[in-house]
Amino acid sequence: MAIKKKRKKPHLLSHTRPPIASQRPSLSSQATRSLIRKHHNLQKQLHSAVSNGDAIAAEGIQAQLAASGGLQKYQEASIQGQSAERGGDTSKMLMEWMDELLSPTYKHDAMVSKNVKILEVGALKVDNACSRSGIFDVTRIDLRSQHPEIRTQDFMAMPTPSQSALEKDGFDIVSLSLVVNYIGDAVGRGEMLKRVASFLRFPKPLYQNDGTRELIFPALFLVLPAPCVTNSRYLDEDRLEAIMKSLGYVKSRGKISRKLVYYLWRRESVRAWREEDMLFKKQEVRSGSQRNNFTIVLQ
Repeated sequence: MAIKKKRKKPHLLSHTRPPIASQRPSLSSQATRSLIRKHHNLQKQLHSAVSNGDAIAAEGIQAQLAASGGLQKYQEASIQGQSAERGGDTSKMLMEWMDELLSPTYKHDAMVSKNVKILEVGALKVDNACSRSGIFDVTRIDLRSQHPEIRTQDFMAMPTPSQSALEKDGFDIVSLSLVVNYIGDAVGRGEMLKRVASFLRFPKPLYQNDGTRELIFPALFLVLPAPCVTNSRYLDEDRLEAIMKSLGYVKSRGKISRKLVYYLWRRESVRAWREEDMLFKKQEVRSGSQRNNFTIVLQ
């Protein structure tokens, strides 16, 4: 009688960490877009398999992820395809808004003191616009760093500073640029947005370019693929704004391009989100057979 080979159940932490590829050949723009789409689709399938407790299917999808190059290949494709797939350096938009909001005197003082701190989650490069500006003290993290100035760290497992240590260890801005959409499930996306507040410093009024004093920090810089908001069956701008309002944010700036949506959310309430706050479940806001199913759930 043939002996059945016992399949090993994948470890939980490996579900979102595909194996690293060993080679780094350059990719054409078409191949870059194809690889990124395939990686995202496989991640969604993997999450579904894990949620359903289907270890065999999860193992098979892990094998497909490994065969396509894993997370490292995805990171390389994201770097090479930024102009086509990721809309270029997304932090350029953040710096445009900082130029609008911050006075020249404040920017000069920030460059000298290095007191304005930003946390870049999912950082791929160390020479983007916010890094070159000289305004920010930049902390960069990613699941698997490809540069010595990017720390290997899962944001969802990153230790949160205590309230007494926020001024020293917290940040004025947290950047989630094309990160939330990488999370495979709607609840996980909501958990990521909720977690941001734990790293933000307390509000401080600053002088703007027009001489008025207004709250600019703390803030969340959020970038998503445009279809997540403009063509989703379950999420539009109004619903996203309601979600962020329930988390204590107001929209300071926003822009929709053909490929990406950019937002700067200013946090006004220092109170953490609580279970008795408004829940946001999966709810249809648009009909149509050509819509995607992207959404964010708070529960």
